[in-house]
Amino acid sequence: MDQIRREFLPAEPQAVVIRPGSRSLSETRQVPFRICGRGTGDCVVDGDTFWYRAEKIRIADIDAPETEQAKCASERALGDRAKYRLAELLAEAPFSLEGYGSRDRDQYGRLLRVVYQNGRSVGQILVAEGLARPWQGRRRPWC
Repeated sequence: MDQIRREFLPAEPQAVVIRPGSRSLSETRQVPFRICGRGTGDCVVDGDTFWYRAEKIRIADIDAPETEQAKCASERALGDRAKYRLAELLAEAPFSLEGYGSRDRDQYGRLLRVVYQNGRSVGQILVAEGLARPWQGRRRPWC
């Protein structure tokens, strides 16, 4: 099994180095997260994807509804709720990123990570709140 490393994000600023193909992404401060749109920086794309330190990260343990490519109004509404809740969670407290399985990146080049905050999976928090479902190896319809 692939050795898993945890990456911790404590509260004081420090430089970050991300090497291509690296399973390590370390940061040492909490940063505010906004919804992606205009501008650059750390932001949330949707309920299971966010930009952090110039890396696009896919939360690997969940499937959240789409927002921009939603198939119906109810999927878009739930996807928007998941997106805003993820932004709140990421801004609440420092978090850590952990590799998921043996794959470092998905087919779109996003880092695959499980996000932990205070020992809990942020993805599982979204699942418990009804804003996502556990990842089961493929996307399923929300409509």
